[in-house]
Amino acid sequence: MEAAFFDLDKTVIARATLVAFSTPLRRKGMITRRLMARAVWAQIVATQRGVDEEKLREYREQALRVTKGWDRQKLVDLITESLDEVVEPIVYREALDLMDEHRAAGRRIYLVSASPEEIVTPLGRYLGVDATLATQPQVDAEGRYTGQVKVYNYGVHKVAAIEEEARTWSIDLDASYAYSDSITDLPMLEAVGHPVVVNPDKSLLKVAAERSWEIRVFEHPESLRGSLPRPTKRQALVGGGTAAAVAVAGTVWAAGRRLR
Repeated sequence: MEAAFFDLDKTVIARATLVAFSTPLRRKGMITRRLMARAVWAQIVATQRGVDEEKLREYREQALRVTKGWDRQKLVDLITESLDEVVEPIVYREALDLMDEHRAAGRRIYLVSASPEEIVTPLGRYLGVDATLATQPQVDAEGRYTGQVKVYNYGVHKVAAIEEEARTWSIDLDASYAYSDSITDLPMLEAVGHPVVVNPDKSLLKVAAERSWEIRVFEHPESLRGSLPRPTKRQALVGGGTAAAVAVAGTVWAAGRRLR
C-alpha cells in the first residue's frame, strides 16, 4: 500500500490554524483586536522567514502555560460553533484535487499536523481523509487542561507517527508522498520517496532547490460547503477544545513577542 501525508497549515488550508480561529475568539471577548492583529503579523513574519525549532519550542511552552486550568467543554462549544465559519472557506482547491488523485490511485490519505487533534480530526472528516495524526493534549479528571501533552506531533515525532502507521497498514514509504510548506517538516519530507514542497518558506525552498524536489504553489482557497460530506454536530463535538486554547495562547504569545 502507498500513502499521501499532508501537513495542514499553509499546505491544505490557506491560513495558520491559530490565526484563523482568532476571529471567533475575539468576538467572544477572549482576545482583543490588538492581540489578533499582532498574531497575524507574527504569522506573516514566520511565513517569510521560516520558523526554527527553538522558536516553536518557546511558542509551545508559552501556550501550555496559558491554557493550564482551562475548562475543555467551554472551549469545545466555541470551536463547534465556529468550525464551519473558520475552516470551510480556506481549504485550497489544489489540495483537494491532489487528494482526489491519490484516492483514485488507491493511496491512503493522512493529515499530519502539530495542531491539536481537537481541530485536526474534525477537519479530517470534512476532507474525507483516511486518518489524522496530531498533537494530543492532557486533560485532568475535572476536564481541565493540565498544561502538558501526551504527544507533541512535530518534527521527528511526525516521522515516528508515520512509521507506526506504515507498520500497521503495510505502507511502502519509499513509494509514498508527503506535502508541506515548512522547514520544520523536513524530517517528514525525507521519510518518503516523493517529497513535495507547497508554498514553501525561505529555508525549505532552498532545500527543495538543492535537492531538486517538486515545488508547488497553492493559491485558490475554496469553500467546502456543498462539495464534501459535513460532520454531524456530535462528530464535531469529539474535537475542538484544545484548538481554541492554543489559539488564544498563540495570540497572547504573538502579542508579547518582539519581532526583529
